[in-house]
Amino acid sequence: MAKLPVLISRPGERAGPLAEAIEARGLPVKRLDVMDLEPLPETPAMRSAWLDIDHFRKVVVVSPFAAECLVEALNRYWPQLPVGIDYYAVGASTAALLHRRLGVRVHVPSPSAGEDTSEALLKLASLHALDEQRVLLVAGEGGRPLIADTLGSRGARVTRLVVYRRRLLDPDPAMAARLANGDYRALVVSSGEILEHLARWCTEAALNQPLIVSSARLATLAGRLGFNVPVVASGATPAALAVAVARSSAPEEADVDHDDLEKG
Repeated sequence: MAKLPVLISRPGERAGPLAEAIEARGLPVKRLDVMDLEPLPETPAMRSAWLDIDHFRKVVVVSPFAAECLVEALNRYWPQLPVGIDYYAVGASTAALLHRRLGVRVHVPSPSAGEDTSEALLKLASLHALDEQRVLLVAGEGGRPLIADTLGSRGARVTRLVVYRRRLLDPDPAMAARLANGDYRALVVSSGEILEHLARWCTEAALNQPLIVSSARLATLAGRLGFNVPVVASGATPAALAVAVARSSAPEEADVDHDDLEKG
């Protein structure tokens, strides 16, 4: 009998590396395409922020897609990047994208932080005592106000720039049936919004299958939604999530690398 697949819910191009990391452990993967990311049309406020990017002391980017939008705008308005700006990213994937596309050094929480990446970012020493520093926060529509509120409370003059929207989609009939029947090995989710959305299709069978999440905060949300087998990965990177998937599977079927499990 064919192996049951691991379902992944990561949207857009970022699903590819996650699928590859899990497949490298001998497990088949199927994508749940339940979220689209759409850049927002440029507004006067956006254009003003891009043109005045050199007036900001720090730029904080909350997701890889926000980073894509930032890179596109800076390439359009700034053939040569201004100096003197400190860049921050909530996660390693966002930091890697900014470094690769802009060539900038990016501050990022330690992978060993072992907590929600927003909280971990806010623990960085250079984000304390911000005394009137101008900070640009590049984000998507909605989301938690934690970063903006916390930086503001520390004295920063925060400009929150919303550059994209998320659009939730219903699972296609085949995927809806898998969720209804628990017909999969594990479900991988690293977004609270997606987790709450998918819970609508999860019956008792699905709620008793392993759910791989990227933070303790998501595990708490999963418990409130009725999921009984949350497995918390050491982070949201493809490697960390793949290790957690392997940990939730039978060793003889998952081809688990025990050294990786100890590190994760």
